[in-house]
Amino acid sequence: MAQQVSETEEPTHVSAFRPGPLGRLGIWVIEHRRLVAAVWVLVVVVLGAFAPFVEKNLSGAGWQADGSQSVAVRNLAQEHFGGNASHAIQVVVHSTDGTLDSGDGPAVLSEVTAVLKGEPRLAEVIPPMPGASLSQDHKTAVVLAGAGVDTNEMVRVATDLKGKLQALSTPTVRVNPTGSSLLWSDFNDANLKAMMKSEMFSWPVTMAILVLAFGALVAAGLPLLLTLAGLVASAGSLVLINHFVPVSIWAMNFAMMFSLALGIDYALFLVVRYRAARMGQHESGREAVAETMDTAGKAVLLSGATVLVSLSAVMLVPSPSFRSMAGGIMLSVLFVLAATLTLLPVVLFKLDDKINRLSLPWVHAGEHRSPAFAKWGERLWRRPLVWGLGALVVLIALAVPIVGLKTAMPSIKVLPADSSARIGYNQVQAAFGDGAPGMLQIVTRAGDADAAGRVLAADPGIAAALPPASPADGSDYRLIQAVPKVDPSDPALAATVDRLRADLPSSARVGGAAVENIDLADQLHRSTPLVIGVVMVLGFALLLVALQAPLISLLGTLASLLSTAAAFGVARLVFQNGIGSGLLGFEHQGFLDAWAPVFFFAMIFAIAMDYTVFLLASAKEHWEKSGDPREAMIGAVAHSGRVIFAAGGVMVAVFFTFALSGPLPPKEMGVILGVAVLLDAFLVRLVLLPVMLRLAGRAAWATPAWLRRILPNITFSHG
Repeated sequence: MAQQVSETEEPTHVSAFRPGPLGRLGIWVIEHRRLVAAVWVLVVVVLGAFAPFVEKNLSGAGWQADGSQSVAVRNLAQEHFGGNASHAIQVVVHSTDGTLDSGDGPAVLSEVTAVLKGEPRLAEVIPPMPGASLSQDHKTAVVLAGAGVDTNEMVRVATDLKGKLQALSTPTVRVNPTGSSLLWSDFNDANLKAMMKSEMFSWPVTMAILVLAFGALVAAGLPLLLTLAGLVASAGSLVLINHFVPVSIWAMNFAMMFSLALGIDYALFLVVRYRAARMGQHESGREAVAETMDTAGKAVLLSGATVLVSLSAVMLVPSPSFRSMAGGIMLSVLFVLAATLTLLPVVLFKLDDKINRLSLPWVHAGEHRSPAFAKWGERLWRRPLVWGLGALVVLIALAVPIVGLKTAMPSIKVLPADSSARIGYNQVQAAFGDGAPGMLQIVTRAGDADAAGRVLAADPGIAAALPPASPADGSDYRLIQAVPKVDPSDPALAATVDRLRADLPSSARVGGAAVENIDLADQLHRSTPLVIGVVMVLGFALLLVALQAPLISLLGTLASLLSTAAAFGVARLVFQNGIGSGLLGFEHQGFLDAWAPVFFFAMIFAIAMDYTVFLLASAKEHWEKSGDPREAMIGAVAHSGRVIFAAGGVMVAVFFTFALSGPLPPKEMGVILGVAVLLDAFLVRLVLLPVMLRLAGRAAWATPAWLRRILPNITFSHG
């Protein structure tokens, strides 16, 4: 057992080593541990006070392509046509016994109108109109409540009103509000329940994996505590930021999942290294902290920088939801990174040998260098082609289905069958036609209204068009609403919109909720290649700066594409073809949600580079000490393999628990990220990348003299 070290003990061998910048940071925080702890307590308490309001304050809206025609139409409709815009609320009143002209029908319609008129955030309330919003059989009517506020606030309006409106239902007349604002409100409710359910499963599973990996309950609990501190702080921050810039609820959902996984990774790396220095090499507490920060801390910092750079590329997509999601995750990563590099060293130093309390028999097994993973590294060194080709074949086979991948914006199927928005949607479709829930809105100048009407009447994709509506403010605009022949999620609708935009008068703009989805999907398709390119270039640049080795930096970057492609190949089989949909409990749409490729690529790449940095930083450390390619490769696997294995297991468990519950989008997120981590951690980082080091030999670490002169001098060896 390591010797006891008091909190006031002076370094016993300070002159034997020279701590680097991070090592000096580690020593500073343990010397000022009371101040550091007090600051973190203050941060968590102050920001934590706002954290419980995160679900209520954040919104699901913002899924739009800024600068598009559809957004322009929404703004014009809200300003000039009584709020009759894409985010208006449609209250569907449906009679199951007779018409709405008799029985409970008139009273229910009157009560619905009164509730809507009593809400100050709504604009004009339009009663059902024959031939437009009252079905021919008079059994289904739609009361339109115009949007008086922006899309984010309208989601809150929908949340506040839907319970009151549904409560007006009678045994023979049902009331179900629907529309895009209700869709997001219902989705947020379903998603919150799913997130809570997933958290209940993921935390115990995560704890069990960490206990098995560390061999001690106290050591296993540290990553969870540190991650929790970062999560609470980031949740509170998002609530405050939302008062200045609208933040999507997805920012918190993704941040919760991502920071939990990354926080555990970072804490794992530091805790394992500290235990090795303190209990394995019997260094003093201060020396152990300095070494841990100079080695594992440096890898964590570079990994965090890679994650932030990868996610920052998503900001290139001109959509508020994407930018707030990326920003939310980046904020949570910053908090987790800060906690790992400042608070965790204090906790480690304070606990010292108590870190191994409540231990299992194998608590001291390996003490940093794992015998089991050392043997695995030797096996890879002896037969690199067999193992490398085997991993490559598996990854390529899983990636092949990506060739037929189709993407589109989410359909109504992402909502539970009993949700108000979906019930109302289906009732509108049954009463007014397949395309009625995706009503097109055309705003044009008054002089072009007749010509626009003729184009709509002649278009083969339009079932019917209403007469032009004049604005109450007397402006020179006209609003024409048209019913397409196909469901809003049908790919044929995009062709109809393109045709109308080409044929309509130049002053005409085509919009509507369904068209906003089409415009966003089109923007995502255009942005995806740019985001992928920027992520890869910046990822390679960071690896190059960290490792000072062009070849292995390039190979490490390209290897990440394999696990990403394989994950999307699996996603095509599951979500597009429906394989396993019964097991996972979802109704497949026949496509993958359009935002998945660009956003999940950035997330997967960030996670993959996380493991890449851990493995290659360890390899670089061994290379700097020995100059031996064999020791660099085997030593890296022996020293980081257990951490990558445990961290990968935790991430897979976390992501797959999110895949087992809730609406379809979180399932896509859980499956795609879970499969990506499974393949990346266990095939790419623990097989393929070590094999690349083996085959490259000394060339892996070669650096041209001109490049060495312009790169900063970064080393991973300590002392």
